[in-house]
Amino acid sequence: MTFNPLEEKGIPVEKQLRSWQKIVQRPFDKHSVDCYSRTRQILMNGIEVEAWNFKHNFARNCADPEVKKLIALSRRIEDMQQTTVNWMTPACQTVLETTLGYEQVAVDLTAWLAQNEPDDYVKETFNFGLLEDFDHLYRYSQWAYMMDGILPDNILQGMTDVVISRPTQNHHNDNSIRLRTHYDRTTASPQTKVNIYTLVSGEQQTHNFYAEHGMMYANDDLRRTYGEICDVEEEHVTMYESLIDPEETPFEKLLLHEFTEVCTYYNCYKDEVDDQLKQIWEEFLAFELGHLQVAADLLKKHEKRDPEEIIGTKIVLPCHFETQKEYVTNILENEIDKRLDGGTGYTTIDKLPDNWASYDAQEIVNGDGAYTEQTIRLIKSSLGTDIVTADNKLHKKQPELLKRGLEEKAQAPNTVSVEEYEEMGKVKIEASL
Repeated sequence: MTFNPLEEKGIPVEKQLRSWQKIVQRPFDKHSVDCYSRTRQILMNGIEVEAWNFKHNFARNCADPEVKKLIALSRRIEDMQQTTVNWMTPACQTVLETTLGYEQVAVDLTAWLAQNEPDDYVKETFNFGLLEDFDHLYRYSQWAYMMDGILPDNILQGMTDVVISRPTQNHHNDNSIRLRTHYDRTTASPQTKVNIYTLVSGEQQTHNFYAEHGMMYANDDLRRTYGEICDVEEEHVTMYESLIDPEETPFEKLLLHEFTEVCTYYNCYKDEVDDQLKQIWEEFLAFELGHLQVAADLLKKHEKRDPEEIIGTKIVLPCHFETQKEYVTNILENEIDKRLDGGTGYTTIDKLPDNWASYDAQEIVNGDGAYTEQTIRLIKSSLGTDIVTADNKLHKKQPELLKRGLEEKAQAPNTVSVEEYEEMGKVKIEASL
C-alpha cells in the first residue's frame, strides 16, 4: 500500500497531549516478544531522540517567535512519544540483552536499506558500515554469554548470524576520513534522504545507549569493550550524517525529519505482530502526520516552496525487518578487506599506503590492547572457543575471513591470531549451552 502523506491530516498537534498513564505503558515481555518487535522499538526510540534533538537545535537558531512556538509544541510531543517507546523496554532486560537488540537493528536495518537504496555510492557506504556493526554483534555475543549466561539466539531468535567480521580494532580511523560525499538535495530521491535520516538516527541512538549504559557493569574489560565500540558508533554517525546535503535549509530539514517519522511509524505499523506495539505505532503515525502538516505549512510560508519537491507524493518503507543472512554473508565474503581510502572513496587493505592516516589513530587507541580482542581471549579461556551462531560452512570460514580482514600494520598487541581461530574452530560447544 502507498499513499501521499501530505494529503493525510492526522491528529492536530494541539490534541496530542496524553496522560501519564498513557505515556508510560506496560513494557513488553522479553521472553515472548518477537525479536523484530524489539528492533522496531529500539529504532523508533532513536528516531524520536533525533527529532527532539533537531528541533531543539532549530529553535536555538531561530529568531521567529511563531516558528519557535510551533516547534516547541511538537517537540514536547516528540519527547512524550520517546518516553512511551523507550520505556517499553522491561526492567528485567539486561544491558547486554538490549545491546544485542541494538546490534540486530544495525545489521538487519542497514542490510535492508542498502538493498533498497537507489544511489550506488550511498549503498556502498551502507555496506561498509554494515560489516562493522556485524562484528560488534559478534563481540557483544561473547559477553552476553559470559555475563548473563545467554546465547545470542535468546535475543536474535535465529534471524541474524553471529560470526567474526571486519575486526573491530580496525574500525578506528582518523575521523576526518569518515567524511563522505553528500547527496545533492535537488536531485536525490526521497528514498535516499529517508534512508540516511533513518540510519543516522539509529546509529546515533546506539552511540548514546553505549555511552550511557556501558559503565553499568563492574567488569573493566567489558566497560572498555563498550567504550571501544561506542567510539566506532561516533565514527558511524560522522560517516552517515556527512551524506546529507548541508545546503538543506532548516525548514527543509524539519520537513524531512517529520517525513522520516511518518515513514518509519507507518512501516512499523504495517509490519508489527505485537498488538500493544501496533496500537502505539498507529497512534504515533497519526501524530506525525499532524507534525508533517505543520512542517509543510512552514516551508510554504517561509520559503514559498512546494513540499512535494522535497519528499514526493508517496510513502517510502525504510525500516522493514526480516532476516538478512544471505545478503550479509555475501557482503562479508566480498568486502571484508575494504577500507576508507583517505579521501571520500574506498580501497582495500593491500592498497593502503604506509602513511594512511588511520594507522596513527589505531596505534594510539589500540596501543595498550584492543578490548574487543580481549573479549575473544576471555571467552576462549573460559569456554575453549567463541560463541558463533551461523551454519557450519560460514563458521569454518572464520580463520580465512580474519586473514583477509585484519590489517598487518598497527595491530593491537593482544590480537587473536588466525591460528587461534583455527584452534577454536575445532572445539564443539555442548548442546546444553
